[in-house]
Amino acid sequence: MKVAIVGATGYGGIELIRLLRQHRHVTEISVFSSTQAEEPLTSTYPHLQDVYKGRLQPIDTNELANEYDIVFLSAPPGVAATLAGGLLEGAAAIVDLSGDFRLKDKRVYEAWYGREAADTSLTEQAVYGLSEWNEQAIRGAKLTANPGCYPTAILLGLAPAVKRGLINMKSVIIDAKTGTTGAGKNPSSITHFSEMNESMKIYKVNTHKHTPEIEQLLAEWSPEAGAITFTPHLVPMSRGIMATMYAECTSELNAREWLDVYKHAYERHPFVRVREKGFPAAKEVYGSNYCDIFLDYDSRTNRLTIVSVLDNLVKGAAGQALQNANIMKGFDATEGLEQFPIYP
Repeated sequence: MKVAIVGATGYGGIELIRLLRQHRHVTEISVFSSTQAEEPLTSTYPHLQDVYKGRLQPIDTNELANEYDIVFLSAPPGVAATLAGGLLEGAAAIVDLSGDFRLKDKRVYEAWYGREAADTSLTEQAVYGLSEWNEQAIRGAKLTANPGCYPTAILLGLAPAVKRGLINMKSVIIDAKTGTTGAGKNPSSITHFSEMNESMKIYKVNTHKHTPEIEQLLAEWSPEAGAITFTPHLVPMSRGIMATMYAECTSELNAREWLDVYKHAYERHPFVRVREKGFPAAKEVYGSNYCDIFLDYDSRTNRLTIVSVLDNLVKGAAGQALQNANIMKGFDATEGLEQFPIYP
């Protein structure tokens, strides 16, 4: 297959290159940029010397649509919305990592993202790419909207309990932490070393743009779902997400039975590992496409605590994008993604 990456100079784009080079069916990787066209990729990422020698190419929608088998859109919000119409006229499968097509309600997108939404005809064609829970729809999709990093960790952690109606949806509280790459490559005061080192920051309280994405899918899974409390934090590490969810139980399951519910839900999905014992750490999935989950039931409070960890650049971005592309093209979902976590 010939694969194109639009927006390859960001962290998601460079991670896609790392993963695609290990994919047995990928014969060519081309990178495209609207701001750095004709520059060698090594001018931005010197560590790719002797690994990737290509130059960044100017974006040509017709070329992308008709000369490539898969196009990954890893550009900032708004770019995919302008390109997708032309791309859909060709034969390429499209995976968008930017978030332009995740939300179905145009008004909700514009309220949370603060920009004009993509054309409704495009968002209606897009399939939400939470790989483990939407595989059938992804398999027949032409355009897949890759989930955000926080929603991936949170939704994978909540799904078995929500879909079986085992928790009170009005009681769900989500507390999540991410590494600084979750804020993107462009430096800012919030990610400055002097500001983040030996510190932790709460940010975008009740205003994070991933909130409606989480609410949208929860509403599909449960008629009882509504607004959620989601609080993100930035912690001094490069990669990783830890999402901790708390919910009141509506069942009488004990701790062992809760674990069985989750293990059964993910037994066919190799990238979600339900722990038998002990809460996972973000370091334990570093550099991999795994999402590790453990949960504990507190009979004293009748509350369930679920912890979900993943690498925000892999399972939270490029890894899940490749997993979705594999599903769209009929390959095994694990192709190119079986890297063992880097530890310590």
